[in-house]
Amino acid sequence: MNTVTKKALAGAAWLLLVMALMLFVSAGSMRFWQGWIYWSVFCTSVVVITVYFLRHDPNLVARRTTAGPIAEPETTQKVIQGLASALFCALLMVPGLDHRFHWSSVRFPLVLAGNALVAISFTIIFVVFRENSFASSVIQVEKEQRVVSTGLYSYVRHPMYAGAGLLLIATPLALGSWWGLPVGLMLCGVIVVRLLDEERRLAADLSGYQEYRRNVRYRIVPGVW
Repeated sequence: MNTVTKKALAGAAWLLLVMALMLFVSAGSMRFWQGWIYWSVFCTSVVVITVYFLRHDPNLVARRTTAGPIAEPETTQKVIQGLASALFCALLMVPGLDHRFHWSSVRFPLVLAGNALVAISFTIIFVVFRENSFASSVIQVEKEQRVVSTGLYSYVRHPMYAGAGLLLIATPLALGSWWGLPVGLMLCGVIVVRLLDEERRLAADLSGYQEYRRNVRYRIVPGVW
């Protein structure tokens, strides 16, 4: 087992363990059934994507294993990523607390729909990774990097953020909490700030990006923005 594989599998295992702790400790019970369904869907998606790209594109995995505020080269992105990390923790813990104290209730069909949207969001992210091997966890432009304008990139400039945004909105529903929605929306706002800063960097450093930006008008949602 090489270094990239070990690091990727260890990182995925650590993420899923921490997520489980945040969900069930905040809920104060292992009977948080919404948490189990969500965690299972999330876990399955992460494992399948990680294993697939370890086999088919280990360079992408290597780019994705370095993440978080410390890994970002610019101070602005360190702050943005720090805020995003804190809000993601809240996105899991607020529904857990909601379950414990019975603040709100989401009907079973909506919980299932939320989990379906979580699965769809990971499918979008998977398709993006398969199309763009340079989809790094940090904002950077590599020497051999080129503009990708095929697949989902022919419709929006940031399809991975579209998938991530769907995940953040679907998570509170999947976890049975209306109180989690404001947290998801705030996190979507942080993603927008990150996206705009990333576009500034790509326009300055990535050859052909200005022309691509003129050809593909929308950033996340076709016909909207």
